Amino acid sequence: MNLSARAELWPIAGAFSISRGSKTEAEVIVVELENGGRRGRGEAVPYRRFGETVESVLAEIDGVAGALATGTGLDRISLLSRLPPGAARNAIDLALWDLQAKTHSEPVWKLAGLKPPAPVKTAFTISLDRPEAMAEAARREAGRPLLKLKIGGAGDLARVEAVRAAAPRTRLILDANEGLSFDDLNRLVPDLHRLGVLMIEQPLPQAEDEALEAYDGPILLCADESLHTRAELAACVGRYAMINVKLDKTGGLTEAIALIAEAKALGLQFMIGCMVSTSLAVAPAMLLTPGAAFVDLDGPLLLAKDREPGLRSAGSILEPAAPELWG
Repeated sequence: MNLSARAELWPIAGAFSISRGSKTEAEVIVVELENGGRRGRGEAVPYRRFGETVESVLAEIDGVAGALATGTGLDRISLLSRLPPGAARNAIDLALWDLQAKTHSEPVWKLAGLKPPAPVKTAFTISLDRPEAMAEAARREAGRPLLKLKIGGAGDLARVEAVRAAAPRTRLILDANEGLSFDDLNRLVPDLHRLGVLMIEQPLPQAEDEALEAYDGPILLCADESLHTRAELAACVGRYAMINVKLDKTGGLTEAIALIAEAKALGLQFMIGCMVSTSLAVAPAMLLTPGAAFVDLDGPLLLAKDREPGLRSAGSILEPAAPELWG
């Protein structure tokens, strides 16, 4: 089995801004595995919040290329212990799934024992900005069923109020990206509830999660930066009602499937999220959407141009991937 990996840059339409900063390009890693004339692909995004860079991810991939080439027992299951959860493991895991599907002429959903994919409605993200700018962006997207607002600083209530006035009928969820304090959260929640906010993602810095055990507000809280794999699930119970499952955090579809099953057994709801990426990264996550409280797979919709072929979309509706793309 031959492995190749490369970095790609995909321009974002405008800029993508959160509480930790802004970017105008999506940096992705693409892994290709070839065996017997068939090719499997996987795309992942280095997660800078947790120390990943393009260089570090490519080095991790290179570290297991020999084992894959010689067939020394490195498969999706052994990969779970060979590499830590993150972009490198994700890209390889997804390429292995895709290669298996191409080799056996069976779709990944069937190989994994999942439900057949169906069209889904995704949230659409409004980047962190001045209230007036966020309102203008929301006005352009007011026909979408679900908007996700990036918050995390002074003026958050004004931002949400401006967006609500610009998009009075759409459902709203928020993502603070660790940008609030516990006092901020408690101060904001009554007004956010009045404005119809349904959920807040990762309100506090990961290290301050323990404070959420005293939270008693009416808005659901969702773990993002605090939850990567099954290893962090127990700590989420009693602090969060929901977890955000992203393949770049779980380190692939293999772990994500197990994570969702265990989360449901613990009484946690889940949402399916993504990084800013092309359709190649989002196509596998589409298989995880049945039963999700929210779907946030707008990564390709935020790009100036997507990969060809990509996921077909109409407004906020994403169609399942064609085999030519993935799976």
